[in-house]
Amino acid sequence: MRMNFGLTFRAAKSCWTVNLSQQCSHGSIGLFVPPSPPMDPEKVKELQRFITLSKRLLVMTGAGVSTESGIPDYRSEKVGLYARTDRRPIQHGDFVRSAPIRQRYWARNFVGWPRFSSHQPNPAHWALSNWERLGKLYWLVTQNVDALHTKAGSQRLTELHGSMHRVLCLDCGEQTPRGVLQERFEVLNPTWSAEAHGLAPDGDVFLTEEQVRSFQVAACARCGGPLKPDVVFFGDTVNSDKVDFVHRRVKEADSLLVVGSSLQVSDLVRVDSAPFARLPRGSLFGLTLPASRVSYRGLLLTQVYSGYRFILTAQEKKLPIAILNIGPTRSDNLACLKLDSRCGELLPLIDPH
Repeated sequence: MRMNFGLTFRAAKSCWTVNLSQQCSHGSIGLFVPPSPPMDPEKVKELQRFITLSKRLLVMTGAGVSTESGIPDYRSEKVGLYARTDRRPIQHGDFVRSAPIRQRYWARNFVGWPRFSSHQPNPAHWALSNWERLGKLYWLVTQNVDALHTKAGSQRLTELHGSMHRVLCLDCGEQTPRGVLQERFEVLNPTWSAEAHGLAPDGDVFLTEEQVRSFQVAACARCGGPLKPDVVFFGDTVNSDKVDFVHRRVKEADSLLVVGSSLQVSDLVRVDSAPFARLPRGSLFGLTLPASRVSYRGLLLTQVYSGYRFILTAQEKKLPIAILNIGPTRSDNLACLKLDSRCGELLPLIDPH
């Protein structure tokens, strides 16, 4: 399926003009959702039993829970960013080191923000919020940065990778709402306009270098430092306190449900190398790793999977694990139940009592 978006943004009017190709004129609800087999009634019954028996259920969600809200993901077959384009997400180190890369990022994000911030929760978000309200859901961990769980009313929530709705100063740490920054961008770029083709995950669009060159980037209002969305870019680290907090929630749970995640999100972890000097090359905390990704000079750099690490904790605690995700995941072999269905179609069918 070809997805061709024509998006025009004019700063002076703060508005979008969106043109979808005829092939996608059916709307954005199913635009970024990969094809799935018909729902299996017997597996639905198994999931119902899994939820009924759960008393302290921990749910972990990924991008697949938000594709039905019109937000694309990276890895879905045929419809994810990797399948549609050769573009790859921004790297943390590049963003921090390069002012031109920050300019390009913020120009694209400025254009994409009105649309991204307008996305609304779908039935899957509302179902999980209802499970929490009824006392079924003990804790919710999301790898998403779209704040749709918050919009749906979820409160027992950890945003593992942060939220696009907040902005941080890289120098002083000042935090501001993303909407406030949008207003500052509009003041700095009163006549700037751009036409983009294609939506990307995490709130940006595709622009040409020529369009980006004239975009003025706002600095921190407090200290003048560079600004960054309060999210974990690829190559960055998840805050260790947040990781420890989630591990404790997993250990307190009696079951774990994965919703809309392939558990393939990766990040680079930087650890002082001295305590690990005797580790065999290519391993860390029981995970087998490519030797090329391990260094013992000053820092230990290795690849760990943000969601998968919590699955391993659940397995160690012998918790039952169920997975609802279209397509294979990294933990299918650890799950007692795997369903390949749309999250927003299946979850509302489950009675949380």
